[in-house]
Amino acid sequence: MSKRSKSSLTHLDADGRPAMVDVSAKAATARAATAECRVVFPASVAAQLRGNGLRSAKGGVVDTAVVAGTLAVKRTHELIPFCHPLPIDGIRFAIDWKTARALEIVCTVKTVHRTGVEMEALTGATVAALTVYDMCKALSHAIVLGPAKLRGKRGGKRDVGVVEDATR
Repeated sequence: MSKRSKSSLTHLDADGRPAMVDVSAKAATARAATAECRVVFPASVAAQLRGNGLRSAKGGVVDTAVVAGTLAVKRTHELIPFCHPLPIDGIRFAIDWKTARALEIVCTVKTVHRTGVEMEALTGATVAALTVYDMCKALSHAIVLGPAKLRGKRGGKRDVGVVEDATR
């Protein structure tokens, strides 16, 4: 196989084999990423959760989701094979109703390092959503997760979308 072009996948070496990207030559810079994931409930479940202040029989749904999402951010490199272990300087979650039935989870992650935190933000948002599902599945198994998406990243070669402070 020939040398990688700029438009090719970064996690393949010159021989087309999986490889972690070498970031040792990059400068450490401030980086941030914001990701979101939605949890959509059947109307009756959403009404019940609203009436209970987002508490289920297992406890506070939002607080538990934030703790789980935070743990997931810090362990992303253990879950995604080619993610670098990163010093995480900040994690913020914003969880609120987007519509009458959809709970929106927004995760913003910050670091100063040679590689970005997009995967950490996505992992935090999706694991928080999975935790909401787990906390509420006794009410219904018709809960739908997603879409999950990157809202934005800042730092590195280029900025993408909008990175927001999830505490707004």
